[in-house]
Amino acid sequence: MKAGIHPDNYRDVVFRDVTTNTEWITRSAARTDKTTEIDGKEYPLYDLAISSSSHPFYTGKRKLVDAEGRIERFNKKYRRKSSV
Repeated sequence: MKAGIHPDNYRDVVFRDVTTNTEWITRSAARTDKTTEIDGKEYPLYDLAISSSSHPFYTGKRKLVDAEGRIERFNKKYRRKSSV
């Protein structure tokens, strides 16, 4: 590694996916004020909105987000005008 460009504050950090409440410990320099206790030891806690435990690409589960009918709106907006 090139000297002088990497952070010096690498430490064990708990990352938590708030969607699935999945937690894992890894080394990181992420800044956070939250902490959590795992197995009697206190770690910095970093909350994530989405991770591989909740992302549809990794889980294989698709969520239907199209509540307003995007396809219908697209077709209505861009449908060809009839010449009649």
